[in-house]
This record gives sequence, C-alpha cells and structure tokens, in this order.
Amino acid sequence: MPELTVTHLRCEYLTNPLGIDEKAPRLSWALQSTRRGARQQAYRIQVATSPEALAGDRELLWDSGRVESRRTTHVAYAGQPLASRQEVCWQVTVWDDAGAVVSSEIGRWSMGLLEPSDWSAQWISYDPEILKRDPEAVEPTLTEPGTPTYFRKGFDVTTRVKRATVYATARGVIELFLNGENIGRDYLVPEWTDYDHRIQYRTFDVTDMLRDGGNAIGIILGDGWWSGYVGWQETRARYGSLVNSLLVQLELELENGETVVYGTGPDWRCDTGAIRRSDFMLGEIYDGMRKQKNWNGPGFDESKWLPSLPVEAPTVPLVAQRAEPVQETQILQPISRTEIRPNVYIYDLGQNIAGWVYLKTKAKPGTRIKIRHAERLTPAGELYTENLRRATSEDEIVVGTNGEVDFRPHFTFHGFQYFEISGLDEAPPEGAATGRMIQSATPATGHFECSNPDVNRLWLNGVWSQKDNFLSVPTDCPQRDERLGWMGDAQIFCRTAAYNADVAAFFTKWLTDVTDAQTEDGIFPDTAPRLREDDNFIGLDDLVGGAAWADAGVIIPYTMWQVYGDFRLIDRMWGAMVAWLSYLERTNPEYLRLNELRNNYGDWLCIPSDREFRTHSPMKNLLATAFWADDAKKMAHMAQALGKQDDAERFQQMYERVRAAFQKEFLRPDGSLTVDTQTAYLLALDFELIPQELRKAAADHLVENIRKLDWHLSTGFVGIRFLNPILSETGHNDVAYRLLLQDTYPSWLYPVKHGATTIWERWNGWTEEGGFFDPLMNSFNHYSLGSIGEWLYRYVAGIEVDPTKPGFQHFRLRPFPGKGLDYAKASYRTMHGEVASSWKQEGTSFNWEITIPANTEAEVSIPAAEGVTPRIDGQEAQGLAADGRFVTTLPAGTYRITSTLPSA
Repeated sequence: MPELTVTHLRCEYLTNPLGIDEKAPRLSWALQSTRRGARQQAYRIQVATSPEALAGDRELLWDSGRVESRRTTHVAYAGQPLASRQEVCWQVTVWDDAGAVVSSEIGRWSMGLLEPSDWSAQWISYDPEILKRDPEAVEPTLTEPGTPTYFRKGFDVTTRVKRATVYATARGVIELFLNGENIGRDYLVPEWTDYDHRIQYRTFDVTDMLRDGGNAIGIILGDGWWSGYVGWQETRARYGSLVNSLLVQLELELENGETVVYGTGPDWRCDTGAIRRSDFMLGEIYDGMRKQKNWNGPGFDESKWLPSLPVEAPTVPLVAQRAEPVQETQILQPISRTEIRPNVYIYDLGQNIAGWVYLKTKAKPGTRIKIRHAERLTPAGELYTENLRRATSEDEIVVGTNGEVDFRPHFTFHGFQYFEISGLDEAPPEGAATGRMIQSATPATGHFECSNPDVNRLWLNGVWSQKDNFLSVPTDCPQRDERLGWMGDAQIFCRTAAYNADVAAFFTKWLTDVTDAQTEDGIFPDTAPRLREDDNFIGLDDLVGGAAWADAGVIIPYTMWQVYGDFRLIDRMWGAMVAWLSYLERTNPEYLRLNELRNNYGDWLCIPSDREFRTHSPMKNLLATAFWADDAKKMAHMAQALGKQDDAERFQQMYERVRAAFQKEFLRPDGSLTVDTQTAYLLALDFELIPQELRKAAADHLVENIRKLDWHLSTGFVGIRFLNPILSETGHNDVAYRLLLQDTYPSWLYPVKHGATTIWERWNGWTEEGGFFDPLMNSFNHYSLGSIGEWLYRYVAGIEVDPTKPGFQHFRLRPFPGKGLDYAKASYRTMHGEVASSWKQEGTSFNWEITIPANTEAEVSIPAAEGVTPRIDGQEAQGLAADGRFVTTLPAGTYRITSTLPSA
C-alpha cells in the first residue's frame, strides 16, 4: 500500500452522484497514510468533461491550480458554468508535508435538468376507463386506495447510443423498468417532500440496459405520500388530490451526435395490473392471476392498453434528490418458525426492522397467501398488532397460473420483527421467507463495543432504530399509522445519528422540508414535511412552535455544522433561523418563554408519564425558556463563524437576557431549581444557565434526585440526551455508569433484558408487572431514548468534536472510563478519515490505543492520577496536568498510551 493515498471522493456528500442541481457543488476527499504526522500541504483540483480530457490536462472546466492549504472538505467548484445534463469528471492531486505527490482516482458527477424548459415530457395520468373496465379494480376514494396504474412505452434503438439517461418524478411513487429489469435499486421514488413547495426527481444512467432493436420502458405508479394514508389521518389525499401522475423523460444521446427523447405523453399506454391495492399503512394486495407477462418488455402486445391522459403540471419546482435514496440494505433470515395453528406460521427475524417480507415458493394457482406483521408477540404467541392502530400492515398474494410465488410489495413498508404467513397448504420450504430491510442508504460510520454485552446490544438497538426510521425523512416510528418527521425526536437523536452514519446529505435535504414548513411568522414546525391541516384533518393539529420540537430548526443545522464543518448549510438557513428567534422575542417580551407554546409537549413521556398536550406547567415553562436561551447561544456562535458581527452581538445579548430571566424565575440561591426534575437540572446545566459558582450545587441536587429514585432515571425524550453527559462533565461519572448499567425499571437496559432489538418509545412499553402499555401509543421502534449512543461515543470512548473548530480536522480524544466496563472501543469515520479509541482498565492501570487520521490532529486528554505522567509509546508524555487529566496535542498516527487512574 502506498504511504499516501487520496480516498473517499465525494460531491455534495455523495459518491459519484447523478443529476444534481447544485451549480457550485462542493468537493471533498480524505487522505490515508500510516506515516505519523502526515498532512496535506497543498491540493489541485481538475475538472473536465471526460476522463480523457482530464488525463490530457486539456479542455478543463476548472483547474484550481496549486492551492496551499490543508483543506480537504467542501471545496466549491469554481469553474465554467455547468449546464443541464453535463457529465463531469474530477480528480484531486495532493502534496503532503514529506514531499509526496499523489493523485486520486477519478470522481464523477452529472448535472440534472436545471431549467423547467429542459423537461419536454408531459405529466400524465391514467384513463379512468382502465378502472371501469376492470371488474376487480378499485376507484380511489378518500378512504379506499385505488388500483395502481401500469404505464409502458416501446421504442426502437437503431443507432449506437453513447449515453442513455432517465429523469423521473411523480405525484405518487413509482417503480421503473427497462426491458423488464428494474431501473436502479431505489424504492419509493420520488421521496417525500412538501408537495406544496417542491417535488424531487431522480436521475438514472440506463445506457447498459438498452439493446439494439426493440426496447420498452415500464412504470408502476402507486399512492405513496401524495395520495395515500399519511400520519394518523382517517382520510387519504393529504395534498388535495386522489389522482396520481408522473413525469418521465428518457434521453438517448447517440454517437452520431443526435439526441432522441422519449418523454411521457398521450402516446404512453396504460392499464391495470397485478397490484390491486398498495398503501403505506394498509399493505399490498398482489394478484398473480392478473399479471400481464412481459408487460414492461419489448414485443408486448399493448393494443388493449389505453392512451395515457396528459394532466396539468404542478406549479412548484422540480428539484434533484440530494440525499441517499431508499434502498434494500440487508437480508435477514428468520431465526425461528412456529406453527401456531394448522398452516399458520409465525416467523421471528430476531430483529425489529423496517421493510417487508420477500417470499419465494410454489403453491396451487389461485391460492391466497396472507402475510401479517408485528413488532412483538402476545403472551399467547400471537402477533401483537394493537399498537399498529389503523396501519393493518397486511400483504396478500394470489398465486398466479404458473404456481410460482416471487413476491415483495412495491409501495408499502412495515415495521416488524415477527411475521405470520397463512393460506398455504403446507409449510413454506426452508429459506422461502426472508426479511428485507429498507432505509435511506446512509453509509455507516461508527462502531462501539465494550465489555458488557447488554450495553453493546443497547448501542446496537439505537443503530437499528436509526436505520428503521431514517426512511426519506427522520420518522418517529415505522410501524403504526404515524411515521412522521417529528422535529423533537430528530434533534434529540441527531448527534447520535451522526456518529452511527453519514447523515449530512440526509439532514441537508430534510432541513429544506423544515424551512418549507416554516410559517410566515417565522415559526418552525413540529413535524416536517408538515401536512395540510385542512377540513379533513383530525387529531392533534397546530403542529408548529413546540418547545424543543420547533427549536430543531436551529439545533440540527448547528449540529451539522459542528460535525461536518458545513458553513453553507448554516448560511443558507440563516434567514429562517433569525426569523424563528425574532418570533420568540416578539411573542415573549419578558424573555421568559411563556406565550404561544401551542401543543407544549414538555419533557415528553417523562416519569411520571406526561402525555398532556396544550397544558402549561412550571416545568414546561422552564423547558421552553431553556431552549430559547440555547437557540440564542448557538445563533451567536454561528454568527461569529459566518462573520455576521451584528447578529452575533444581538443573539449574545438575547441569550444573556433569557439567561437572566431564567435565573430570576427558576433558580434558588442554593443552586436548586424551583422545578425539581432531572430534566430541569440537565437543561440548566447543559445550556449554562446556572452561574459557575452554583454549578456544583446544582449538579449535586441532580444526583440527589437520582438517588431518591434508587438510582433510576426519570427523564422523557428531551432530558435523556443530556443525562449522562452532564453527569460525566460535573464530576459524577460514577453515577453515569451506574445509570448505564442499571437494568431494573426504568432504565436503558430494562428493555434489553427483555428482548428489545430496537429502542422503545417509552420506558414502560412493556413491563413485567403490567405487560404491554396502552396500545394507543406504544411503539417498540422509536429512537429518541437511544440518544445514549452519543454519550458512548463522546464520553466512554472519548471521541469528541472541538466546538471551536467544527468539522473534526482538529478534534478531542477524552475518554471517561468508569466502574463496570473493563474495556471500550469505538471508531468513527469523519470527513477526514477514521478516528479510533480503544481502552482497557485493570485496577488503576489504564491502557489506551488511539488513531488520529492523516491531515488531522487531536487534543488528547489522558485520565491520570495526581502526580502521574502518562507514557505515550513508552515515552513520558509532554503536556499539562489538571483536574485528573494530562492534556497534550498529537498529530496523525496511531499511539499506545499508558496511565494510572486515581484509586476508586
């Protein structure tokens, strides 16, 4: 392996993306080197229209020239203007501090359709006659999903094709085929946006799928978020229409220089097909007896299909999808099968997932097979489905004439660990049924492991809940009739999420949904995308402005900036964030956030349980005021970084006024709070709302609260993220470990001890004494309480961003070993490379191995007893000792550190 390599080329966080619409995309790369202290001295980026041009150093679109800089992330393209459809190749050459010169492999991206006029295709829908003439088809209504539509277009290829590209979008969701094969690996295209503001499109390179002569493109159009059930609503069509439609443009660039376009229009034919119904919440009915063989391939007799109908185009812009698509990422084999009644089988995947069952078997033609889904089993061994509410989550298959079953649903997904198959005359063969995991395909970046298997499972449960719920948007749960992008849940978990996976593109896209949902008064929503709350809307409404929920509009951009060093994101969101803070100040002139609290969720699901909406209490007032202060402090920090000095002063003053009002209202002279809850102390301490001289006293009050509960936690969604970090920071690391390892109710490990494979929504989702909680709101896959993952990475392993230097080029390694864990190790792949931290403790002996990636350095804080000088690779460390630590700064490399811990 060469000493220095350049890897992980990315464009707008994505690897070789197609069809982007960012006109000055940002380029990033990482260095890999085993040489200690390796660092970049300079770089040169070259961009061209082809690898040949790049290799020949000619006809370049951009040549940055040699730039003396260590920068490797977010370098904005600054070359010739890029045009629609343009293919782009790029390469970066790096000079390091040892004189090596290395060039990367060639990266690519392509531009999408940048102007509305680039679309020559027409929006089309189905001819209603195809439903009327089909006795089994269903007309869509506000309560009944309609039968999905199949579209096709045949065409000939007579000239060699240089490049073939499909651009596709829909009001609804689609699956695309070319010559009978799926185009791409994406599901649920296009993904969810606020259709009142924008609709995404996808770009696919299909050059290799074409054949000489006859070809055909086929599309199935389903309901999805556009016209299907969304949230807890009793009626469909949340965006005002039951009619699905699509827009697809296949462009063939011929080697003779001509371009041929096959765009949707009335010459595309439509019909019904094998899918009789498909809905996110309800599931899918697939009738193999209705299958039209080769409907999506060339040579199909389409004479009985009807012409499609052009429909009015949406007035909102079409935008390129800028995040990882939803894809199948894992196949799970069941770990058990139980026949609960004759020919009724329950399978256990051993893992709660979001996705579906793939079934491949044989049966008599006409056999009706039903697949039901659930997260848990009842005490009698049946599926526990009460907590799904209106989401029946049932797939049904009618076996076709050939007796072959090769099924997975198309436009639905389920949250489940268990599934039941019925309707077959005999047991499915071994391996016939598997679980298929789908998610937004965000790359994994983090791993954690320690000496306690239950803690390892707890960390893994958080990872799984993230994978199961990061599906186009950060949903709250994948199983019941909700699946909304709740802002509070997302902000609580986003730091954990950013350790587990690269979520930069995912959150960048979702923050567009957030700003789309912001009101004219500047109020951020509670959920994004936000549904229209029109005449048919039922249940909890006015979903804006909730304390700790709407504040995500500031917290998440700030977090993305800290973790990924993304200045463009906070700059683009600046106006929206300022509007939110201005709204808070305008409606709360006394600097206590007591007004316009709306749904006022408080510390949601704290103990004792609080499920009351729209009520007021001192605790809710404290929580709301604390988050306002934290918003203002974060704004001041970001304004400084952006060079917005006036704004920095404004928000610093706002923070100080809110802080002063908070202290006057809630703080007593002895450091106690007028609201004696764990979350109250946690927010006050983490947001620095307590004077320095009272922080120790406040932390002692917090610990006393925990002690009174026999060393148990009592926080809800909001407080839980801060619990162990604050305990570690305030000198109570022993209490943090005690809470981590607590396994009686309520605790993190209580669900683990009782078989949880994901994070539960509530501490008492199931208890030994009470069994299942009220099924009205009892998800077993809800990531919020899994924010303990952040503490495992940041404090146990000690991998921490330097808040004064966002982006992990300079970071901190500062572990907090504790009683109960003999070892811990974690890795985290930053934008610059992989950071690793692995320690073992035996008595007071502490051995620690760390890896700092090339072109970075770390402030290394080594736990050490007073008077002890740790050794690094056998040599005495050079640095400063203070507060039980020895602090030094180390450049890139792998180091072995030994130290002596204070006696317990």
